[in-house]
Amino acid sequence: MAATETLTAERILQATEEVLRRHGPAKATVVDVARALGVSHGSVYRHFRTKAALREAVTKRWLDRTSEALDGIAGDGSRDPETRLRDWLAALFTAKRRKAGDDPELFATYSVLAGEQVGAVAEHIDELTEQVTRIVADGVAAGVFHSEDPAVSARAVFQATGRFHDPAYAGEWDRGEADADFAAAVDLLLRGLRA
Repeated sequence: MAATETLTAERILQATEEVLRRHGPAKATVVDVARALGVSHGSVYRHFRTKAALREAVTKRWLDRTSEALDGIAGDGSRDPETRLRDWLAALFTAKRRKAGDDPELFATYSVLAGEQVGAVAEHIDELTEQVTRIVADGVAAGVFHSEDPAVSARAVFQATGRFHDPAYAGEWDRGEADADFAAAVDLLLRGLRA
């Protein structure tokens, strides 16, 4: 790190991602992160009190990237709710499949970290479910969907599509029938919401 460059939490998180990619979650240490930044490990600890806090922040940052991208679709009131829900689910599947396929080592690392960071994952799922709730509620308001409780319906949609976004199913995402299975599941869910 150049002497004039300020050490920020963001820079530490970027370096941590690289260290995790290189060493994996079992071997990556705060000292490795500090070394990559050219600072003492104490400097890293001034931003993140513990190794667990650093790992949680990296996990949250990774999950937030997905949430932020999907929020634009969920909040786009200029498009009809059915199209938004279909596009939102497709974007989630595509993002997860891309993360797993483009950098399998980093995806495996984040899967380990996500398993450790139950709170961050629960927040992420709540955030995603809230986005689906907004879409379903907009559909109910527009008379396109029927739901007595959009939050319950949103949770059901999210859970019913778990095979296409839960990392536990990543091994199935490249299979030839995955896209057809996804389309069939989404069509079925949309028909149910329109009923």
